[in-house]
Amino acid sequence: MKNKSYIGISFIVLIFGIWAVPKIVDRFKKSDLVDIGKVPAFELTDQDNKKISDDDYKGKVYVVEFFFSTCPTICPKMNQNMLQLQEAFYGRPDFGIASITIDPAHDTPAVLKAHGKLLGAKHYNWLFLTGDRDYIYNLAKQFKLYAGTNPNVPGGFEHSGLFALVDQDGNIRCRKDQFGNPIMYYDGLEQSGIDALKEDIKKLLE
Repeated sequence: MKNKSYIGISFIVLIFGIWAVPKIVDRFKKSDLVDIGKVPAFELTDQDNKKISDDDYKGKVYVVEFFFSTCPTICPKMNQNMLQLQEAFYGRPDFGIASITIDPAHDTPAVLKAHGKLLGAKHYNWLFLTGDRDYIYNLAKQFKLYAGTNPNVPGGFEHSGLFALVDQDGNIRCRKDQFGNPIMYYDGLEQSGIDALKEDIKKLLE
């Protein structure tokens, strides 16, 4: 009788194990977001005049944008959408934002600090970064996010309205579109892009 009870218990344990293992694997498997390559190495200066590199973001999920503080066109919309991300992940030490100016001649650390305060940037990992102009433009090129000067457009500069998502290991990540192709970057001007970015940040943080 004892042998039958033992066999019965063993069978139940075996069945539970077969059911539970896939659940555990699902819980710990890598996110389904596409890995499109390492974030370019960088070293810039933040709004508190501190040197900041990509290494300072290791262990954090973060969003990268290129902007400038006097931008009269798309930046105000990008700023408002970035504030949505701040609100969604406020208080998370494993989340950050890197806002890199493409007009460093004007956007000194002091200017960026005042700009961040005016925007309502309160997350301690939201850094406004400046440095050498050519260095920043080359960095944008490595990100494959456009940045350049144009005296014929309002503000004198042009740049992409896309946001890059970087994971804890310094890999640029993205979702796929309806055809199964990587979207590469997230639309920083449309609510649909921000909603998708929120969902994918949560995936990486989990």
